Amino acid sequence: MLARYGNFLKQLHCAGVSLRYLSTYTCKDGVGTILLDNEKTRNSLSLEMMNSIQRNIVENQHDSELRCIVLAAKGRVFSAGHNLKELTAERGSEHHKQVFHKCSELISAIHSAPVPVIAKVDGLAAAAGCQLVASCDMAVCSDSSTFSTPGASFGIFCSTPGIAVVRAVPRMRAAYMLFTGLPITAHEALQAGLVSKVVPQDVLNEEVSKICKAIASKSRTVITLGKTFFYKQISLDVGAAYELGEQIMVDNLATVDGREGIKSFVEKRSPKWTHRE
Repeated sequence: MLARYGNFLKQLHCAGVSLRYLSTYTCKDGVGTILLDNEKTRNSLSLEMMNSIQRNIVENQHDSELRCIVLAAKGRVFSAGHNLKELTAERGSEHHKQVFHKCSELISAIHSAPVPVIAKVDGLAAAAGCQLVASCDMAVCSDSSTFSTPGASFGIFCSTPGIAVVRAVPRMRAAYMLFTGLPITAHEALQAGLVSKVVPQDVLNEEVSKICKAIASKSRTVITLGKTFFYKQISLDVGAAYELGEQIMVDNLATVDGREGIKSFVEKRSPKWTHRE
């Protein structure tokens, strides 16, 4: 479906139709930044917006220079969640299914991306916007940010957002958010495990940059191997996870960069990564 959407956009472009992408992608020093850019709808996750974000992840993730992706937003709302205008009765159940399936595809694209995806939040992340944050590998937010799953207030319980939230935070905190719709603060989100770090707004960019540099200093091959195993083992019981983990460690040591890492440690020098499998 994503490929068909891309072809559709190309056809519009060739026909002379002016297009405004709802998210933009830039890359510098190995850090790809996807910026949600639709303040008019509070960066709502419309079908078009979700397609745009997913396309920016999928089309750029195999860039050999890429080390991590930052998901950020323009304005004081990271994302208010699904665009409720796409969920009216007039749109019909088939369209509703399409919206929620696209969101699931986007979350899957984040998890399967070979590099870490970091949410940079400065403001409100609500409903599916909160789901998006909870689904990233890491999340860093300003101390003025808030998080909520207020769907029940609008007659549509945040069932799919709750899937990501309850896998990131304790059950009691998730239930509080889902059943009351009340927002939690940045520091409450940190305590609950919804975000990785909270910093003052004026140092948010600096903190995210520091994290990205730390990731970029590692072997992309090793990070990709680690991220793949990280998500795979979560669904396994402890015994099976350790059994698989043992083999992953052996496979890791057999890679070019795995051997280089050990050799550089023994020789007391900085490693020279190849970023090759």
